[in-house]
Amino acid sequence: MHDLMVMITVCSFLLTIGFIFWRPQVNEAIPATIGAVLVLLSGSVSLADLGQITETISGAAVTIMATIVMAIVLESFGFFHWATELLTRQARGSGIRLFWLTNLFCFLMTLFVNNDGSILITTPILLMMLKNMGLKNHQKIPYLISGALIATASSAPIGVSNIVNLIALKIVHMDLYMHTAMMFIPATLGLLLLTAILFLIFYRTLPKKLPAQSSWMLAPGQHPLQQPLQQENRGKFMRNILIFVFVVRISLFVASFIHFPVSLMAVIGSAFLLAWRWYRLKIPPTDMLKKTPWYILVFAFSMYVIIYGLNNIGLTDWLIRVLQPLVSGSLLYASVLMGGLLSILSNIFNNHPALMVGTMTLTNMGLDPLTLKISYLASVIGSDIGSLLLPIGTLATLMWMHIVRKGGVKISWAQYLKVTVIAIPVTVLFTLIVLSYWVGWIF
Repeated sequence: MHDLMVMITVCSFLLTIGFIFWRPQVNEAIPATIGAVLVLLSGSVSLADLGQITETISGAAVTIMATIVMAIVLESFGFFHWATELLTRQARGSGIRLFWLTNLFCFLMTLFVNNDGSILITTPILLMMLKNMGLKNHQKIPYLISGALIATASSAPIGVSNIVNLIALKIVHMDLYMHTAMMFIPATLGLLLLTAILFLIFYRTLPKKLPAQSSWMLAPGQHPLQQPLQQENRGKFMRNILIFVFVVRISLFVASFIHFPVSLMAVIGSAFLLAWRWYRLKIPPTDMLKKTPWYILVFAFSMYVIIYGLNNIGLTDWLIRVLQPLVSGSLLYASVLMGGLLSILSNIFNNHPALMVGTMTLTNMGLDPLTLKISYLASVIGSDIGSLLLPIGTLATLMWMHIVRKGGVKISWAQYLKVTVIAIPVTVLFTLIVLSYWVGWIF
């Protein structure tokens, strides 16, 4: 009976991941839910375990949902189209300048929203902008690939930009403030290195001078919600919105520092923004019920059920026996080993389940508090940056491939790998080494 339970749990996991990779256009919540039901029926996860799982992911899920609501509201105000206009204008006809601006834009969007939301917002914007500029397919690729890599990797510096990071924080009992204090500098330096490597890789392909064009304009009727704002100083209005969102993001860290529920603070910020939109544009908040991607909650919960099942049948026990002697050696060993392991697991199994497995393993190793924290942070670097080696490593890159294909730009696996095989391993190793020295220095 035990062998049957183990076999069903392992097969459910492999089939779920396999289907997500095989059919990325299918909503990932569907195979994850089927897999979770099979794991429950096998008996490897009990009803009592479901309560524990709900408690673990609920705060993270609410925080991410509130952040996505903020992104939808910002789109209603026309903020992202305004940002695209600004990008085009600031490029001043230089393809090199546009490269740095688009990467900065993708970095900021992930910090202000989250990695999945950033991909969903920035990729269509870049596709529209590059098409309007009249660039050829091969000239669009540097902006699209680098934008996707930076947008996804930018979830590493702060925990609130990725739902998996938030769930893992809960498991290791680390608050958001501590995570950012230990991670922001190493991860940001890693992102700067990644951008520099991408620039060197793409330098010859980047158009030095952009084709002559008229200023970037929306097609008539393309964004009707923007009309009420066109009679006033849009730049000033958008700046005020940006300041408000920035204050809300800062409030999440303040809440973490004073031990106020981060998820509640995120909900309060989103509610204020919804009220502001209702007042200015007369749009009631009921549209959020349809526009919010609720399937993300279903996916996160279902994947965690499957991972919990793997944990209960002994996967983490095996990993503990293998890793404990190595991780306990030094902070540098702990950082490089866990970061490297999570990079490999993320590219095989996807970063969501990989980070969950890694985090559950760490909490049962009996490590001292500092080694546990640096091992966890290294795992985040592996799952947020190391996972970008293959397009199947993260849900964000899977969505990106789908959006780019729909946008009429052909990017093959070979073109993607030619970039990432050079940029990602170097960036991950550099970031992990900096992390170990930075944490050792501040503590």
